Amino acid sequence: MLHVHGNTIAKLANGITDTPVLMAAKSHLRNNNPVVLAISTNDGLSGSAENIGKLLNRNNYFFVPFKQDNPITKPRSIVADFKYLIPTIEKALDKEQIEPILS
Repeated sequence: MLHVHGNTIAKLANGITDTPVLMAAKSHLRNNNPVVLAISTNDGLSGSAENIGKLLNRNNYFFVPFKQDNPITKPRSIVADFKYLIPTIEKALDKEQIEPILS
């Protein structure tokens, strides 16, 4: 499980492996294992949205369900809801995604 921010999401979405964490994710993917992502970013509904969309559509990436952080003071910010962490990991092992976007 990776707790990721916008920069890491961008690197994963574009195949950049310049850190040990990204190399570990690439290794998991190469071996057809799931990579569980718990996102926290201030630009999830703006600059990072495209990269999040790319990963939502790729095999073996599974998101801990996330929601808008604070619509009033941080309107583009999203954050994972960690109460779904264990269920997300369990489903990911079966190659299933829990509904990733919470209302």
